[in-house]
Amino acid sequence: MPFAAPPTTAAWRHQDARSGFEVAYFHLLDDGYRIEGCTTAIEGGQTWAVDYAIALDANWTTRRARISGRSASGMHSVVLEADGAGHWLVDGETAPHLNGCLDVDLESSAMTNALPVHRAGLLVGGRAAAPAAYVRALDLAVERLEQTYTRIADETSHQRYDYTAPAFEFASRLVYDEAGLVLDYPGVAVRAG
Repeated sequence: MPFAAPPTTAAWRHQDARSGFEVAYFHLLDDGYRIEGCTTAIEGGQTWAVDYAIALDANWTTRRARISGRSASGMHSVVLEADGAGHWLVDGETAPHLNGCLDVDLESSAMTNALPVHRAGLLVGGRAAAPAAYVRALDLAVERLEQTYTRIADETSHQRYDYTAPAFEFASRLVYDEAGLVLDYPGVAVRAG
């Protein structure tokens, strides 16, 4: 079952791992989507605020992300550009460590977990590797993050996925709404609106 169009706006409350809030705005374009958002939090005694603008093509593949942030270490910004085939530029420089990645994943954001799920279009029982250009919250450092999504049986009208990120020894069951946005990301965030 394909996802419905995203709402105009959505929000998440960070929980457990950190305290904070995220708000995102979705804009349908002729050739894809633009998602703009802001997330703020305190985690492990450190505070941060991250603003983002992400351009996606019609298949929900990341094409550009402009991210700015503030933490105790100062102001940071980064621009990621992708060709849609797995090749990236970070602040205009080639980034071969990101080869094969199709998504951006912001450490600060629950919303970015929607990108690979939309793009992959998995049926129940399907599994997809979804390596991502992972942007850290405190300093906006860009790393490669190996991750997988496995779609399990739906619950009512909500799609569910088993998510793993081996580098963090992290596994969780994510629940998505009809528009393919995370409702419940155990230990990280819950949908607030």
